[in-house]
Amino acid sequence: MAKIRVGRVGEQLKKELSQLIQSELKDPRIGFVTVTGVEVTNDLSQATVYLSVLGDDEQKSNTLKALAKANGFLRSELGKRIRLRHTPVLIFKFDSSIEYGSRIEKILGEIQDGE
Repeated sequence: MAKIRVGRVGEQLKKELSQLIQSELKDPRIGFVTVTGVEVTNDLSQATVYLSVLGDDEQKSNTLKALAKANGFLRSELGKRIRLRHTPVLIFKFDSSIEYGSRIEKILGEIQDGE
């Protein structure tokens, strides 16, 4: 039963964080960010937020710094939008699976063209 709740809370956090980052944050360092997933611990104390950022490494690091600076604001807004006893601590990480997939697709295209 607890696993189902953790999954639901994770999905709700993903939805709300996507909206908050796109509409509420006005930091110019934040580029085109997509929240690809959220993993929540069983006790709902921490949430690892996986992000995909369009741009180079400098843009990614600037985005991560801006999100770390806005962490308190994001947590307070999540606390207002989602009724939980304690708002989870947000940990931001990059999700490189999209880049990895596009790289593999490019390689496969090159192999197919070579035949």
